[in-house]
Amino acid sequence: MDTVILIDSCTDLPYRYIKEHNIPVFHLTYHFQGRDNKDDFGQSVDYKTFYDAVRGGEMPTTSQVNVDAYTRTFRSYIEQGKSVLYLAFSSALSGSYNSSVMARDMLLEEYPDADITVIDTKAASLGEGLLVWHAVNLLESGAAKDEIVQWVENNKLKLAHWFTVEDLNHLKRGGRVSGVAAFIGTILDIKPILHVDNEGRLIPVSKVKGRKKSIKALFEKLEDTIVNPEEQVIFISHGDSEEDARHLADLIRSRFKVRDILINYVGPVIGAHSGPGTLALFFLAEKR
Repeated sequence: MDTVILIDSCTDLPYRYIKEHNIPVFHLTYHFQGRDNKDDFGQSVDYKTFYDAVRGGEMPTTSQVNVDAYTRTFRSYIEQGKSVLYLAFSSALSGSYNSSVMARDMLLEEYPDADITVIDTKAASLGEGLLVWHAVNLLESGAAKDEIVQWVENNKLKLAHWFTVEDLNHLKRGGRVSGVAAFIGTILDIKPILHVDNEGRLIPVSKVKGRKKSIKALFEKLEDTIVNPEEQVIFISHGDSEEDARHLADLIRSRFKVRDILINYVGPVIGAHSGPGTLALFFLAEKR
C-alpha cells in the first residue's frame, strides 16, 4: 500500500491487533518501579502487574514521544515513497502531537514533496483506538489516503468517550479534581462520570453514588446518544476491572444488537493518571 497509518501507544488497542495489521507505533514511556518502560501493550510489564503495583502505592510518571523519534520514523517511510498518516493522542492530554507536528514541518523543509499528514484525534485510550480501527478498515478496503483523512476529520468529534473511575485520588494527582473533592468523594463513595470533550480534554460531567450506578450511567449515555447501533463495534477499556467491563457489555447487548464489543485494558500511560478500576466506553454518536 502507498499509505501507511501510524499510531501511538495511547490507542490501548490489543497487541494482537497491532501485530495482525502490522501497524507502526510510537511508544510513550512510563517510569515504573525505578525504571523507564515503553508502553508496549503489556508485553514488557503485563497489565495486572502494573495495576497491582499501583494499588500497592506505586506512583508511575509518564513521558511523551520526542521530536527525534517522530523525525526518524517519518523519514524512514517518506524515503520509501510512502504517504504517511499519523493519528495522534489528544493534544490536550500530551505534548506528543506538538512534537509530531514539529517533526513533520522540519521534514517538509528537507523533502518538499513528502506527503505527511498528522491528525490530532482529540481522543484517548480506546476512543483513539476506535478511530484507528475505522481508519485501518478503510485502508485495507482500498480507500485512498484523502478518503481516510476526510472520514477521520468528519467523525472524530462524533466519537463519544465516557469514563468513570474507582479512586478519585488518581484524578486529584492529575489536577482533574480538587483534594477536597477527592477526600469527600472517597468517604461518600461518590463516582464521577467524565468524558473527553471536543478539545480533547478529560472533563467531569456528573457524579453518582457507588460503582453500580456509575456503570449504569455509562450505559445510559450510550443508550441516549448512540447512532445506528446495529452497525457499530463498541470499545470498552478498563483498569484491571474486567468483570465490570463485561457487565457493561452485557447491559449494552441486552438493549442493542451491536455488531461486536471489544474489551481491553487501559494501558499504563493513561492508567498512571486514571488508576485501577477505570472503566471507559467508546462509540459513535451524533456528537461527543
